[in-house]
Amino acid sequence: MAAVGIREGRILMARAAQQMLSYLRRERVDWVTETSAAAMLLAERAGAEPLLLTERSGVSRYRTLFFVRRDSGIEALEDLRGRSVAFQHRSSTSAYFVPATELLDRGLPMEILLSPMDQASPESVGYLFAGSESNITTWVHKRLVDAGAMSNLDWENPRATPPSYRDDLVLIHQTPAFPRALEVTREGLDPRVRERLRRVLLQAAEDPDAGEALQHFFRTTRFLPISEADREQLRYLRGAVGKVGAEIE
Repeated sequence: MAAVGIREGRILMARAAQQMLSYLRRERVDWVTETSAAAMLLAERAGAEPLLLTERSGVSRYRTLFFVRRDSGIEALEDLRGRSVAFQHRSSTSAYFVPATELLDRGLPMEILLSPMDQASPESVGYLFAGSESNITTWVHKRLVDAGAMSNLDWENPRATPPSYRDDLVLIHQTPAFPRALEVTREGLDPRVRERLRRVLLQAAEDPDAGEALQHFFRTTRFLPISEADREQLRYLRGAVGKVGAEIE
């Protein structure tokens, strides 16, 4: 980056999305890596601009899966009215923004529950945050909640979905695939700096000196250009962020 006047850099950590939004608005950070819906939240509220897709552990796209106990009698999302669903946490793309939007798009009102023992109203879908993927599967398996939502990567990961649970769980819905993660830059960043950063990141996977740094950077394997199809998916995710913010939060 020296060719565009960048000779040193700093890493600034944010504890939550709101803090990162503040950093971007005050131009304290220039470049952020995030899951795709969280990146669209930064775009929506702080003007962050998508730069590249991020491939982590060889995967650049994933989808959301809804699952229930096989003996629950639930066969479709519409059957969740009056029932409960577990998400991961408020910033998760695959385990909050996307599944919440899928339910809202089907005309299913949502209400947050105080605990797994709380009951949703007959016309709504109650939701809770389990905190981790393994908690989601455990809560469903133990009948603490009726359904769970997570990425296909976590569904296939035995640490998140133990093999001993498999026979008791069944998928009832899956979404189209969407970008897993995204690199964004702040609004107003010098175009020369932004373009040089884009080129450096695109070439990183071919640079033998970059391998260790990429591994520590959320197990990144490479960065990819954003296609028009990707932009369409990002528009959907930006809409999902807006819908969830307007209708739930």
